[in-house]
Amino acid sequence: MPNPTAAFLVIGDEILSGRTREANIQVLATALTGAGIDLTEIRVIRDGLDPIVAAVNELRATYDQVFTSGGIGPTHDDVTADSVAAAFGVSIDIRDDARERLERLVAQRGIPMADGILRMARIPDGAVLIGNRVSGAPGFSIANVHVMAGVPGIFKVMVEDLVPTLRGGAPTVSGSVVVERGEAYFAEALAEFARAYDDLSIGSYPMQNEGKFVVEIVVRGTDPARVQEAVAKLGDVLRE
Repeated sequence: MPNPTAAFLVIGDEILSGRTREANIQVLATALTGAGIDLTEIRVIRDGLDPIVAAVNELRATYDQVFTSGGIGPTHDDVTADSVAAAFGVSIDIRDDARERLERLVAQRGIPMADGILRMARIPDGAVLIGNRVSGAPGFSIANVHVMAGVPGIFKVMVEDLVPTLRGGAPTVSGSVVVERGEAYFAEALAEFARAYDDLSIGSYPMQNEGKFVVEIVVRGTDPARVQEAVAKLGDVLRE
């Protein structure tokens, strides 16, 4: 049985403008790889109800799981929760269990409650809360869509709590060979090798290593023995 598939929808004008560096992709990709869920698409879109609704509806119909980051904070431009509610055609309002979490946070910190804080307790009908051990403001899951914060430290703990609860498959393992030759000199041999191991993913990645230009060939798959076999043979192929 093939692994479940997933998409990651990164939401935020600040990402698209270059003002903020995207820091959550690797966190999610690593967690999903370990859980045997294949991250197949990453999409970055601007804040706005219409683009978020369109993207959520397209992705949730295409993939087994959809993860979002960004836009669930207390300000006017945080419209992800409203957009996801609109995508599912459900209402959204302050929910008691989410409000209780925020009230505990406010009490612990000795700060006054504010409308902006309560805004983060607005949850679409039918959603399940995703915990937040950092700031208390929850994310939520509705059907196969999981809505999480954009702040990297909060996103990370939400992923740690959420991903183990999802149905996974066989974790992806990898192995690699580093070659001190240009890709053009082994491209044909590598293509033939990839055809022979078409059950595996084989990628070629040029990089610098201690001032030298080298190429790392990475082999990925869900069968550790098959990956190990391919890596062992790959070294001989690339040296020919």
